[in-house]
Amino acid sequence: MGPKEKPRNTRRTVGRMVQFLSGGWVTLLFVFVLVCIASLSNLLGPYWIGKVVDTFVGGTGKVDFLALKTLLIQLLALYIVGGVCTFLQYYLMAGISQDVVFRIREKLFQHLQNLPVAFFDRRSHGDLMSRMTNDIENINMTLSQGILQVFSSFITLTGAFLMMVFLSPLLTLLTLMVIPLGFLVTTLLSRNTRKAFSLQQKALGDLNGLIEESITGIWIVKAFTGERKVSDKFSRINRELRKQGIWAQILAGTVPPLMNLMNNLSFLSTAVGGGWLVLRGSLSVGIVASFLQYSRQFMRPLNEMANQVNLLQAALAGAERVFEILDESPEVDKNGDSKDGSPLQVNRIEFVDVHFSYLPEVPVLRDLDFEAWRGKTIAIVGPTGAGKTTLVSLLARFYEPSRGRILFDDRDIRTIPKAIVRGALGIVLQDTYLFSSTVRENIRYGRLDATDEEVLEAARMAEADPFIRRLPQGYDTMLSDEGLNISQGERQLISLARALLANPPILVLDEATSNVDTRTELHIQRALGRLRKGRISIVIAHRLSTIRDADVILVLQEGRIVERGTHRSLLEAKSAYHALYHAQFRRQAELRSSHNLVE
Repeated sequence: MGPKEKPRNTRRTVGRMVQFLSGGWVTLLFVFVLVCIASLSNLLGPYWIGKVVDTFVGGTGKVDFLALKTLLIQLLALYIVGGVCTFLQYYLMAGISQDVVFRIREKLFQHLQNLPVAFFDRRSHGDLMSRMTNDIENINMTLSQGILQVFSSFITLTGAFLMMVFLSPLLTLLTLMVIPLGFLVTTLLSRNTRKAFSLQQKALGDLNGLIEESITGIWIVKAFTGERKVSDKFSRINRELRKQGIWAQILAGTVPPLMNLMNNLSFLSTAVGGGWLVLRGSLSVGIVASFLQYSRQFMRPLNEMANQVNLLQAALAGAERVFEILDESPEVDKNGDSKDGSPLQVNRIEFVDVHFSYLPEVPVLRDLDFEAWRGKTIAIVGPTGAGKTTLVSLLARFYEPSRGRILFDDRDIRTIPKAIVRGALGIVLQDTYLFSSTVRENIRYGRLDATDEEVLEAARMAEADPFIRRLPQGYDTMLSDEGLNISQGERQLISLARALLANPPILVLDEATSNVDTRTELHIQRALGRLRKGRISIVIAHRLSTIRDADVILVLQEGRIVERGTHRSLLEAKSAYHALYHAQFRRQAELRSSHNLVE
């Protein structure tokens, strides 16, 4: 949420947060009853203290110890009742606040799972994590403390005012003289406090995003000596966070001392006025003592509410950032037949005049027309940025074509539920992602109801079984975050086994062998040779040596198919594919030559 965001609607935000209370209303009502009892106990205390004072300075020279004893016992009972009720209210409110943030986390996480891929492509992952953690924690702090403080302050404020009027209307007027000034100060400062906290949270989200990216991509950072660039970017965002943090804390820290100053001025004027009334004989010393305590009780809620403004502003800013995500439209199937849940058996894929662009006026794919048949392998090659991976995104319905159609057996895939379309695809990406779990569970992710034997069979078909058995605990070996405790090639084999376990009619390998060693590539190629039977195989690769046996090779340039044919026919044509093929071998020869020179 940046400085140009739409004006905030506090009432709407609070209303949406209230909806998450669900069945906690009864407990919340009981908490409010406890707050009332605790506040009333504290309100009666000063009145009893005034009576105690008057037993000593009543002017008779004698002390009624029996009356004093009774007053002290009553005062002690009031404080015990107030203390017990205060403990219970915080105990119960902690449970309510945790239930609310639990529901918010659940809804936010489930909503994130249902958002389209395009949403994550344009969002910083660190910012999303900040909303899931920091912003929700701010909501938790406000619910567990802020609501009780505000309600308790309101009761104390009202009760103290009534007791002050009851004891001395004149001293009450003296006390109220500073209230308008305090209200003006709080109002002026609160206008900017919320914006400052929102900007601070945004800067924190940006910083979290950079930290996540730099840690995840540490190999790339070091390989390209990008440490200085990343550090400079971190310092720039960190300085922005410091600036916004200082400004937010200055605004937050200005209110309490100003309110404290006004409290002291009010107390001073009340004490002087009370002393004057005692000298005139209008009030007793005990009543003035009680009134001074009530004036403190009256001003304290104002001071506490001023302090709570900072917490409330941070929580409201965090809640709005959370609701901003919840307001994102989930992924929907336009014209999808959700009732048809049977697995697809696809014999033919056809792209018909397909166009696509991420941004208007910037086409990525244009005029795509081709077919892929069951039992055949179609390879797609081209320079970086030609649109190869985008083609896979369209096939999986992560995005929809801007124009044209993609057909499964003459059926437009936009009329098929996305879950069923994706269930028909076994995709092995270049950037293999593995979960922090066992090897067995990572493979089973391809089909969650698969038996252990089916998992083993998929690993054998992918030729991953030998290296898995060499791991310390075999299939029960725990993989670290993203599987970084095994090699890139081994991660590819596990990812391939996962796709095979799903037994899809369509196999898509997006640069699946571009980051593996030659030996692992041979394992994958042998496994793929067995798998191609009975499936539509689409291979996207830069290493042209891996697709010589493809039935059809499509050459993409600037989003268009400029050539198609077999490996031999395209080489004989001596055009785009011929140039790519020989340029790649020249680069490989140069790399081998430079490597030999280094040795």
